[in-house]
Amino acid sequence: MTLAAIPSPATSVWHLAGIPIRAYALCIVAGIVVAVLVMEHRLRRRGVAPWASLDMAVWAVPFGIIGARIYHVLTSPSDYFGADGDPVKIFQIWEGGLGIWGAIAGGALGAWLAARQLGIPFVVFADALAPGLPLAQAVGRLGNWFNNELYGSVTTLPWGLRVHNMNPANPGHADTVNGEPVTQPDLYHPTFLYEMIWNVGVAGLVLLLDRKFKFGRGRAFALYVMAYTVGRCWIEMLRIDEANTFFGIRLNVFTSIVVFLAALAYFLLVKGPREYVVPIDAPDSETADEPASDVNQVDVGAKERATVAPKAYQVVSEERFRAYERTGILPPVSDSPAAEEEPAEAEDAGSDAPAAASADER
Repeated sequence: MTLAAIPSPATSVWHLAGIPIRAYALCIVAGIVVAVLVMEHRLRRRGVAPWASLDMAVWAVPFGIIGARIYHVLTSPSDYFGADGDPVKIFQIWEGGLGIWGAIAGGALGAWLAARQLGIPFVVFADALAPGLPLAQAVGRLGNWFNNELYGSVTTLPWGLRVHNMNPANPGHADTVNGEPVTQPDLYHPTFLYEMIWNVGVAGLVLLLDRKFKFGRGRAFALYVMAYTVGRCWIEMLRIDEANTFFGIRLNVFTSIVVFLAALAYFLLVKGPREYVVPIDAPDSETADEPASDVNQVDVGAKERATVAPKAYQVVSEERFRAYERTGILPPVSDSPAAEEEPAEAEDAGSDAPAAASADER
């Protein structure tokens, strides 16, 4: 006897003045907004001017969506090519079908281009996005729930998922009998919910460990990748939607293992402190006609400086960054309490680290 069950929406498309409003698209957009806001907060704490995250998103989001769609099409070719395929469906992304691995690859390319344009090290973007990306994925998974797709195998657990028979002739709507939507007879593992919960936990893990250890050089992003792929592995094995397999195991399981190992190797081999940035032309001394200011005046000036996006940035140690925040003057390396050689400037610092993308819905 079923004590409880998770219902599914019978409709995933609404029309407003004749324009279709799709739940899947709304979830993707909401996820992107969450990721951008988290990244924005973290970028500012590292010295980046306000709303550089939007400049990054302008590049990374389109590249990420295109990459995600290409990955999905390549790993599910029978839906689009061959006797039973329809190539036109390649462009119908509102019906679902975005792959996280393609999103990361495409988004990484877009983020790298943005980093070059803004003069910010690529790794600063990657580490700032690390906790925001799994939160975006968690929000995006709601789109699969609305679409009644990508659920798991049959289960007798109390939280089994009721799934509607969706009408292919009326996309976004369930089949009906006597006006009532039709559900399948069994209950299924709500893999969308499993991954939502897992991704929120991944975000919390990255935030906690990054706060404690102050990861740099893309290691916070590598930590996200490792934690995500562990969960993706076991959740993927519960799913029963059609997918390419090797030796009876879904392709995405192998991909998760390979990506996990690559992220682990990066995390273990790449070392370095967290990167902080200041304008490349940050003053290193008081100007002759500007006497030393009191604390309140310096604080106001610091806020004004933060609103102006510089042409490029230079990477500095945390000690020098904090001094610049307080005084508006960048102290020499030798004056830093823990002087050390700094990484290359932003123009050369962004080509050897991981980056990120928009959302995962596959």
